[in-house]
Amino acid sequence: MNMDMDDSGIVTIDQVENILSASAGLKLKSSGREEKYRWLEGVIKRFKFFSLARKGRGKLRKYMEQMTGISTSQLSRLIQKQLLYGAINADCGMRNKFPVTYLKEDLELLAETDNLHERLSGPATKHILEQEFLFGDKRYARISGVSASHIYNLREKPGYKLKALTVSRTKSIQNSIGKRRKPNPHGRPGHLRVDTVHQGDLNGVKGVYHINMIDEVTQWEILVSVAEINENSMKAALEEALKGFPFVIRGFHSDNGGEYLNEKVAELLNNEIIKQTKSRSSRSNDNALIEGKNGSVIRKLMGHWHIDRSYAGEINKFYTEYFNVYLNYHRPCGFATITVDNKGKKHRNYETYRTPCQAFLALKNPEQYLRDTVTIDDLKKTAGAHSANGFARLMQVAKDKLFRQVMPKSAKTLKNGGMARELGRMSAA
Repeated sequence: MNMDMDDSGIVTIDQVENILSASAGLKLKSSGREEKYRWLEGVIKRFKFFSLARKGRGKLRKYMEQMTGISTSQLSRLIQKQLLYGAINADCGMRNKFPVTYLKEDLELLAETDNLHERLSGPATKHILEQEFLFGDKRYARISGVSASHIYNLREKPGYKLKALTVSRTKSIQNSIGKRRKPNPHGRPGHLRVDTVHQGDLNGVKGVYHINMIDEVTQWEILVSVAEINENSMKAALEEALKGFPFVIRGFHSDNGGEYLNEKVAELLNNEIIKQTKSRSSRSNDNALIEGKNGSVIRKLMGHWHIDRSYAGEINKFYTEYFNVYLNYHRPCGFATITVDNKGKKHRNYETYRTPCQAFLALKNPEQYLRDTVTIDDLKKTAGAHSANGFARLMQVAKDKLFRQVMPKSAKTLKNGGMARELGRMSAA
């Protein structure tokens, strides 16, 4: 049906119903929206639409929809206009618009400035634009008055992007080593959480570093100490630490520090067929276990004060001979029992306390996880050689000896500091 066709003879609902049944797919073809609106006005007036019964209005609406192709919701809005204003007129699009302050040439000047300076921050760029105008370049008269925050808006404009060489935002450093996810050990030992603890600075000099490694399932913990953080020292330290675990290592999870995400560490782990993962952004709980151990084990033992890194060897010897043995065979750890309430909230109850060795032996068929050079009898023999208090005494004697060795050098500088107080405490003991 086109606009040249005269449908003025159709004046009853029955005629409309007959047309609908006989003209499926028939639509009004017109040259524009205005012609459809004029046709709709004529139909509404001719049939006295607003006086019809509900059934009649429905049939007439169907007729208007079929002939014009207008959607049901749009037709309702047009009929409402006819009712309120007596006519169906197209909206003029009278929207509030802000005046354009910065023109195409201003965007080009901004893009040129960003290209020259490799896209500085908004405040820095604003300063440059002001200086260009003060230097005598009148082209910068308008753009020099832009606010620092609005510069970021202008950088999103097509006119800017057309001229800009750098349009991307600052990106974080991407490192392909390690998969970014939280590991799931599925109840099997050998999935380690790893972190580095720094033993303070003194007059700009770095102290010793502690590397903490904990198995997620059994809480088996190995500590090593290094004088500095670099690829070579980290590789050697990790090789030593991995040998301290009696079971095969399957996973290695750390934060995103460069001391762990480098080619030498990756090569070491690949040779041992150990899967490397790293913490996810904004997921602080990914490494919660080791962060807690850093405080409850390392800081409790070593404190926060500076220890010169020249003592890394002595500290490492203490860890290997005494402290790692104490942690894994004589110091009990809490193991959480997790329950879920009706609302889906998890509750952790710490009712089970075991040493890491006891936790490992309590696993089903623990022999399947052991290294080739370790047996169950070896673990039981080490655990049974001393009582908990008996070995703790040996460990404390070795600790006092270590601190008497490492403290004096720093105590001269920190006369009233924590290390001096610790030295006095041990002397009194």
